[in-house]
Amino acid sequence: MAADSEPESEVFEITDFTTASEWERFISKVEEVLNDWKLIGNSLGKPLEKGIFTSGIWEEKSDEISFADFRFSVTHHYLVQESTDKDGKDELLEDVIPQSMQDLLCMNNDFPPRAHCLVRWYGLREFVVIAPAAHSDAVLSESKCNLLLSSVSIALGNTGCQVPLFVQIHHKWRRMYVGECQGPGVRTDFEMVHLRKVPNQYTHLSGLLDIFKSKIGCPLTPLPPVSIAIRFTYVLQDWQQYFWPQQPPDIDALVGGEVGGLEFGKLPFGACEDPISELHLATTWPHLTEGIIVDNDVYSDLDPLQAPHWSVRVRKADNPQCLLGDFVTEFFKICRRKESTDEILGRSTFEEEGREIADITHALSKLTEPAPVPIHKLSVSNMVHTAKKKIRKHRGVEESPLNNDVLNTILLFLFPDAASEKPVDGTSSTDNSNPPSESEDYNLYNQFKSAPSDSLTYKLALCLCMINFYHGGLKGVAHLWQEFVLEMRFRWENNFLIPGLASGPPDLRCCLLHQKLQMLNCCIERKKARDEGKKTSTSDNVTNTWSVDARKTGDQLGPDNLNDADKEKGEMGKSWDSWSDSEEEFFECLSDTEELKGNGQDSGKKGAPKEMANLKPEGRLHQHGKLTLLHNGEPLYIPVTQEPAPMTEDLLEEQSEVLAKLGTSAEGAHLRARMQSACLLSDMESFKAANPGCFLEDFVRWYSPRDYIEEEVIDEKGNVVLKGELSARMKIPSNMWVEAWETAKPIPARRQRRLFDDTREAEKVLHYLAIQKPADLARHLLPCVIHAAVLKVKEEESLENISSVKKIIKQIISHSSKVLHFPNPEDKKLEEIIHQITNVEAIIARARSLKAKFGTEKCEQEEEKEDLERFVNCLLEQPEVLVSGAGRGHAGRIIHKLFVNAQRLTESSDEAAAMAPPEEELKRMGIPEERRQNSVSDFPPPAGRELILRATVPRPAPYSKALPQRMYSVLTKEDFRLAGAFSSDTSFF
Repeated sequence: MAADSEPESEVFEITDFTTASEWERFISKVEEVLNDWKLIGNSLGKPLEKGIFTSGIWEEKSDEISFADFRFSVTHHYLVQESTDKDGKDELLEDVIPQSMQDLLCMNNDFPPRAHCLVRWYGLREFVVIAPAAHSDAVLSESKCNLLLSSVSIALGNTGCQVPLFVQIHHKWRRMYVGECQGPGVRTDFEMVHLRKVPNQYTHLSGLLDIFKSKIGCPLTPLPPVSIAIRFTYVLQDWQQYFWPQQPPDIDALVGGEVGGLEFGKLPFGACEDPISELHLATTWPHLTEGIIVDNDVYSDLDPLQAPHWSVRVRKADNPQCLLGDFVTEFFKICRRKESTDEILGRSTFEEEGREIADITHALSKLTEPAPVPIHKLSVSNMVHTAKKKIRKHRGVEESPLNNDVLNTILLFLFPDAASEKPVDGTSSTDNSNPPSESEDYNLYNQFKSAPSDSLTYKLALCLCMINFYHGGLKGVAHLWQEFVLEMRFRWENNFLIPGLASGPPDLRCCLLHQKLQMLNCCIERKKARDEGKKTSTSDNVTNTWSVDARKTGDQLGPDNLNDADKEKGEMGKSWDSWSDSEEEFFECLSDTEELKGNGQDSGKKGAPKEMANLKPEGRLHQHGKLTLLHNGEPLYIPVTQEPAPMTEDLLEEQSEVLAKLGTSAEGAHLRARMQSACLLSDMESFKAANPGCFLEDFVRWYSPRDYIEEEVIDEKGNVVLKGELSARMKIPSNMWVEAWETAKPIPARRQRRLFDDTREAEKVLHYLAIQKPADLARHLLPCVIHAAVLKVKEEESLENISSVKKIIKQIISHSSKVLHFPNPEDKKLEEIIHQITNVEAIIARARSLKAKFGTEKCEQEEEKEDLERFVNCLLEQPEVLVSGAGRGHAGRIIHKLFVNAQRLTESSDEAAAMAPPEEELKRMGIPEERRQNSVSDFPPPAGRELILRATVPRPAPYSKALPQRMYSVLTKEDFRLAGAFSSDTSFF
């Protein structure tokens, strides 16, 4: 057995030591990334300009690598700069120290107000950071930190990369970085110390100088002088209350149509709290040398009033409450509600409204009865409101979401004709057309698809917005909308035009709700014209109330034709009163048809028989110049025609869908053509009635002159005459025009079937309005609210003249134009627009706050006022603003005074009074009164102390190359950080 086991003992496992470890793979990945980014060799850029770290463009690119299963992100941060040579590439040099080492000594960009922390600490223009990819991951153990730093050092040495490479260690909130930069024979180590508690011996310049010198370890004696840059930051938090001019609105006020001190139709503006929370004053000594200044634990020469450079920044309040933003935001929230008006107000409310309508109808019926009071003493809505008030007295106060005074004030604002003293004759008391305006602000509704700023729809949106915010919320909105719909029905039934709407067909550039109201107004106009025709048909002075299409001229009917029209109406006994509101279709009366048949007319042929020529003309508007009929030489008369039916965009879309469903077959195309030729057929019938004996060529000469081609020819006698014929498309057999002409009968417009059934369309609009939920209503009117908000912002900005705000407003308009033109814009995009408007409001509020604090309005000299306004605008647009003249300039004196006032309030406390020497003691010591007043410091202790120490010394031996050394220090109340960059010569070590 022992012999059998001997061969097995000689078998052993072979380990392959050529296999790469995880550490080697990690180093290889780092080198691969550096090579891909072409960070090999030394490239020197042009010298850094002053302020370039803040004003320049920083870019970055990232990649991911892993160490075993631990993922790291590698990010290259660099300042975009123009190249220095003609070929567009930076100059490559071998014997020069790396660019980052040279940047350590540059003083043009100390303490940049906005930059990466490594840029602020080391003054670098380019660097690479390796950090844990996951935010929660962190490199905590010392061994892992050393392993990463070793990996960085090996990768830099293998690739020849001279860009500093940093590794982030510990928790990310600590912002701890260690790194290295290598060059030909030189190396810079980036080290860092971060403590919560500041050691007492390092709270001043003397202690920090000791650390810096000991860390350098320079063998030279004496040590070369150390260059020093110091920056102290003072924070002002105690803003005086009177510095903020915005007063919160009084939501209980309601005087003369004002709510919260605002008139209906005007949006509020401004922040309810001071949007500026703090002012930070940075006093800087940029170029100091060791030995000329004293700063230790006993005495300091660093007086902020004597600092050569002052710079200021303001800290903005986080999300200040802004009135305009809140108004629009709260209105937008309605869009997400699901309740109907019935559910919001309750069914009992609607039952009461049913009884209200009956009572209101009874009250309005008295309009047609004789009354002891002249009718012009009562206005339309006054009677409606009187009836409503009587009914509301029987309701409980809690059942009515809106106060009667508020409701009546709003209705009078929306319908000013209700308070008019002019006679109520069925016309609106205000001009229904928008005033001509070519201003950019007025025409914003075209871009936003809202409504003109002087329209009823626009005013309704603002009133609903105010009601939602101040009076009743969603219930108030539902209540006002219910009253509005009731007013619309009343005006339709009593032929009262709706004020604040442009006359004519619906404007498709506006929101759908505005189009619906315009459609209702068109219906009222048509119904009113028809009813007036009934009244005037029995009088001797008969006029044609039908409006003429835009393609005809607007001349009045001639005297001869008026007599013919009167005679014809007397014989036929038919006029506008043959049209009944209850009928859906309106044809010529039976006697007319029988007469046409008795005459033997056959309008189905292209020609015109003699019997047709003997018909009496009717429905003439006026003669068409010198144009005559081709076959009998009679003058050609333009007929009175029906206007095309107005359409809203939803009806057009519905019609398009119906036409599209007919398909592409021959039958479908034929049916589609007939549906689209209803207006053409009506005009042909009117033309035949006005011009007995006419032909299709006569109609085309008037209706579509381009389709009748005339040319000069020479007749048999040698005379030049005009000969005309129809165009090629008109000669196509059985085309739409030929079929319509053959079908058309000589019927004047007043006896034709109406192209536009105003009764049916009005009821459709009223039904559409009645079924709108508050959410639907808010969706319709949100473009108007955004439109009003943009106009308000532009108005307020014009008073402040802030260039950055103007750019933002243009961006808002451009963004809104794209979003609001979609039928159902996304909520996220709408929220972005509202957020942008709120941001602009906050910026303007900050400008006003700063102007009030700096007293720009109190400046007597115009030059000083302009300088202060320019200074305030810079505070809003720039991260940090240099104070001209430091503490001795005009702005500097104001800032000094603000700190003095704040210090006096602080030092007037009991504790400060106990610590301060008594007044008698100061007098006994012989201190002047002026110095006694200044015995308490004008400034509080610095909230932050920043120091940069620089030197160029040889390390580690006296004969080594002199290289830059730098240490940055920051001391705050709860933070102490040292960031050092120490370079050494590695040629002989």
